[in-house]
Amino acid sequence: MQCIAKRSLKTSRAYGTRRWLVSVCAAFACVVTSAAAQQPAEVTASPPTGYTTMQMASSLDREPILSHAEKLRLLREDIKYVFVLFQENRAFDFYFGTYPGADGIYAGPDLKPADAVAGFTQTIVNVDGTLGTVSPFRIPGTVVDRNGKTVPLYPTDLASTNHSHVSIARKLDLDSNGVARNDEYALSEEGVTVMDGKPSKLPSLERKQFGELAMAYVDCDAAPFLWQYADRFVLFDHFFDTVIGPSGPNAIAMIAGQSGETQWMLHPKLADGANGTALPMVANARPYWGLAMDAAGKPAQPVPNAEAHPSVNLTFATLPLSFMGKEIKKTTAADYNPAFDLMDVQEDIEKIAGHGVEATHWGWYQQGYGHEPNDAAGVASHKGYVAHHNGPQYFGYVSDNPLANAHMHGLHEFFTDVAEHKLPNSGVFYVRGGYGNILGMMPADPNPKLAEVYSGDDDHPGYADSGISEALLAREINAIAESPYWKNSVIVIAYDESDGHYDHAQPHVRSHDAAGLPLDQGPRIPFLLISPFGVSHAVSHERSEHSSIIKFVDELFRLVPLADLPDEEHAREIGRTSFGQNDLGPADDKVEGVGDLFSGFDNLRLLGRRKPIAAVDAEIPEAAIRTFPHMGGHGCSVLHITPTDAGKPNPIPDDFNPRPDTTPGLPRSGSWIP
Repeated sequence: MQCIAKRSLKTSRAYGTRRWLVSVCAAFACVVTSAAAQQPAEVTASPPTGYTTMQMASSLDREPILSHAEKLRLLREDIKYVFVLFQENRAFDFYFGTYPGADGIYAGPDLKPADAVAGFTQTIVNVDGTLGTVSPFRIPGTVVDRNGKTVPLYPTDLASTNHSHVSIARKLDLDSNGVARNDEYALSEEGVTVMDGKPSKLPSLERKQFGELAMAYVDCDAAPFLWQYADRFVLFDHFFDTVIGPSGPNAIAMIAGQSGETQWMLHPKLADGANGTALPMVANARPYWGLAMDAAGKPAQPVPNAEAHPSVNLTFATLPLSFMGKEIKKTTAADYNPAFDLMDVQEDIEKIAGHGVEATHWGWYQQGYGHEPNDAAGVASHKGYVAHHNGPQYFGYVSDNPLANAHMHGLHEFFTDVAEHKLPNSGVFYVRGGYGNILGMMPADPNPKLAEVYSGDDDHPGYADSGISEALLAREINAIAESPYWKNSVIVIAYDESDGHYDHAQPHVRSHDAAGLPLDQGPRIPFLLISPFGVSHAVSHERSEHSSIIKFVDELFRLVPLADLPDEEHAREIGRTSFGQNDLGPADDKVEGVGDLFSGFDNLRLLGRRKPIAAVDAEIPEAAIRTFPHMGGHGCSVLHITPTDAGKPNPIPDDFNPRPDTTPGLPRSGSWIP
């Protein structure tokens, strides 16, 4: 084994221009190399696929091992921009359960048999009260009806299953040791319990079909762009959502690593809130603050939400607070109501100010927040805006402060800021879609009713089309790849929660809410990392969650972890001493099993000894983006990928319907309209 230190003879990062001198290095800051040296075992190469991918694939068996300190130093040299493309409501198994090399439904790194997969076979109640079973099945593009006619199902347009806090807690079905059995997905959707072989009631056909839908999945034919990104970059197969519940709490967790546990500890009566307003947040109460925009989409002082049951004003620490850096006192001095907005972060502010780090640039770009191209001139309609998906808006010290809320924008501004090179010299930027889409795209299904329902672009079942949502991702990634930002960027495709779809992986539940229901963490969700310095054609098995993104940002930009801020530490101690829970609060530190995403970066690329991934390898042509279904509905063959269920029976139920609510009935009946 040999330690080496590197010194560049040129400052250029272009491949081939670096030359390195080798010398003995200091302890704890070395690169370990030997004939057997490898990328950490938590990253494995995917099986061979197409020529283009294999030309860029990382050779993991020849990777040197970097110390954490050395890898962080290199990342700080190379990565200046973090782009979080924040999508909605998909389980990992729904999109990637048959991805080769991943911990999937049928196989994984340990090649486990199907009968060892938690919840693989589940009880379902038939409409006549008899008991049946349902197992994961792939949604086909078509079925044949009783008249022999081929009927398209359009798997890019699906109903949304129950993803409430109570429902997902039931679906996980924790045993006495807190381990998820994952065996109540179908019954929870049906709204039925079974005791001694007898159902509590008869489900309707619609409810039974929802029970089946919860067990369904798709592959590279229905989601080819996502599979192409996974094939060319790195897919994380142990990334979990933070909160067992819906989108709102997990939008907050994306920037806070929690949904209000520390505010609950400091103000216990907030746990008594009704109509979804209790803390910690486990429901979709909309933000206390309205938009910091006037009718034309220009900045304005926000007013409290006029709805009957908005969220309380959230007052715990988040990344946007940390991003203020050593300017935090100057920034918070502009708050319209500091006594109300800053009451629980006074000591946090002192520590952030004393830490002495420059402010971190950031932006939250969300469809409909401001004026969009499909709005009339001078009028911001906000018709595509989903308020409970905007994490920063919940916090008074962001929404109620003109210096802080200036970081929130509409979606179109992202594209103009990138195209016109308006972004600062570094920073963290979140991008979200919403209801409808700003380019007027229509789903592949020609049914005009569905064209209205499924025109969203944030991938949320029930209103978004996954093809349109993939198109938005591709355009976002293309925009970055075609800009000067690509060469110093990392792009992550992240989801908020699972929509209540089945996933077999078992989360590490570490906390419970005031009612005793499991709180953090929740089911597994998709996560991909794309960077010129990233691992290519591989799967990372690093245990991670939304707090891992925060942890990565903390380290990259030298921020104090949220978990180490004094007001959060004080609240965590109350949770420990008064509630017997050690982990009520942010998980970017102090919580075991929460990674920092470092495994997604290629050590040789960081060292300059392997060519960075070219921008063109991340791009998808505009013509392909605009053609539905993407890749003609044959993504697996186009990408040369063989899903792990190939050759296995596909146990699709005879009465399965992908949209029991919007297109009710039986697709095989001969009279069903897609």
